[in-house]
Amino acid sequence: MTEKQYGKLVSDMCPRSPIGKDCFNAFWIGGLICALGQGFINGYSLLGLEKEQASAAASMSLVALSALLTGLSLYDNIAKFGGAGTLVPITGFANSIAAPAVEFKTEGFILGVGGKMFTIAGPVIVYGLAASVIYGFIYWLCLIL
Repeated sequence: MTEKQYGKLVSDMCPRSPIGKDCFNAFWIGGLICALGQGFINGYSLLGLEKEQASAAASMSLVALSALLTGLSLYDNIAKFGGAGTLVPITGFANSIAAPAVEFKTEGFILGVGGKMFTIAGPVIVYGLAASVIYGFIYWLCLIL
């Protein structure tokens, strides 16, 4: 069997991916999460917080809600349905930190939860911080020159 024949066989045997449906679900689930965040901002503003403080409180609320739903094993079900719509907002980052911690809790708090909490999000934090330092340095150089 040639490589071309094998490729045709594989493409014939694989089920078709419902790309349109997946994109639609990601769009509306991600939009729903963002609308929930806007609702938090509006609610905190009604309680008397300034816009910047209300935005920070809304971000913290979304992170806490995402971690809670991850701990209750509900976030995975939402992510299976919503796909990338659940990964793009801040809730996806909170889930990436909480999920390994929940998974390894049987190994104890130090080696399990503490040791595995940042296995997925750790590189994102490290490279994001390094990139921000480099960009900040370049920005600083542009201000001086």
